[in-house]
This record gives sequence, structure tokens and C-alpha cells, in this order.
Amino acid sequence: MALVTVKPTRIDTAIANEIADHTNPGLEHAAETLTWGADEHVLLALAAAGWLYTRLRQPQERRLADHVLMVSMATAVLPHVLKSVFNQTRPDRLTVRGHRRGIPFSGRSRDAFPSGHAVHMGALASAAGLLSPARRRVARALAVALSSTRVALLAHWTSDVVVGFTLGVLVERLLRPFTLGKSGQPRPSAFRVRP
Repeated sequence: MALVTVKPTRIDTAIANEIADHTNPGLEHAAETLTWGADEHVLLALAAAGWLYTRLRQPQERRLADHVLMVSMATAVLPHVLKSVFNQTRPDRLTVRGHRRGIPFSGRSRDAFPSGHAVHMGALASAAGLLSPARRRVARALAVALSSTRVALLAHWTSDVVVGFTLGVLVERLLRPFTLGKSGQPRPSAFRVRP
């Protein structure tokens, strides 16, 4: 049993009601498909594959791959720990209108806070700071878009996503000195351009 119950804000409720009133099955199916891009299982598999690839083919990128794998593992564990401390009912359990318009049920009913998907995406957005400006913008836009699918699906309140995203940024930044060294930057490589 969780120790703390988190209540949605008035803004959270207003946004969820607007989504429930204006959604449709097409939008929900699209959001449901896109949200897999922020799933911990998918991201851990990609991070592990990247880590293995650097061991076999790109030794100059090993520190960066170590960093991405460690951040991915940390952001996979953190939301589960926090959800054991915090209870919050998901918005999809509090709307009837939305289900008639195509909104599916998501996860456990009282595991809304924080959004695990948003934690992963916040870490990705923060780690994108290690990329060239063009790649950084794409990665950050993708992270925000994938996080927003959790709100569109009424799987999370907007505040759950904002807090989760912020936690992801913090986790990534806190791990940099341990995985990338004192500078917090990977060694220069042919694949990365910094301004």
C-alpha cells in the first residue's frame, strides 16, 4: 500500500475533460501506437543493443553507450519505486465519456504518479544535449511528443507527465559524472558534432 495519495490539480482535470470530450478512436489508436516508443522495455532493448554494438563495432562510443544504458536502467526502476510510495488514480478510470470515444484503459488504476514513460523521455531529452544541434532538436521534439501521448490516452494527468519528465532530466544529469567522467561529456567522435 502506498504512503501518499496524490490528487490531480484543477488544470489536470480540465485538460482530461477536454481530451475526453474531443477524442476519437483514430486519435487514440495513433497515440496508443506512438506511446510504445517511450515504453521501458523497448528503450531498454534499444539501449542494450546500442551498448552491444559499441562493444563490437564502435569502441570510441563506449562511454556514451554506457551512459545511455545506465540511464535507461535507472529510469526503468525509478517509476516503479515511486509508484510504491505514491497513489494516484489514472484519469481513464474517472471518465465515462472518454471510453465511449475510444480511450482505452492503461496499467494499474492507482499508478498514475509519476508517468514512467515521461521519466524515460525526460532522460532522452536531457541526453540529447550530447548530440549535434540538429539531432538534439529532433530528439527533444520526439521526447515531448511521446510524453504527450500519455496525456492524450488519459493514462496520466498532465502533472504526472511534467513531474516524470523533470525526474528523467534529473536522473540523466546526476548520472553523467559517473558514466561520462568529470566533464560530463563523452570523448569526441566522428559521429557527434558539438557547437
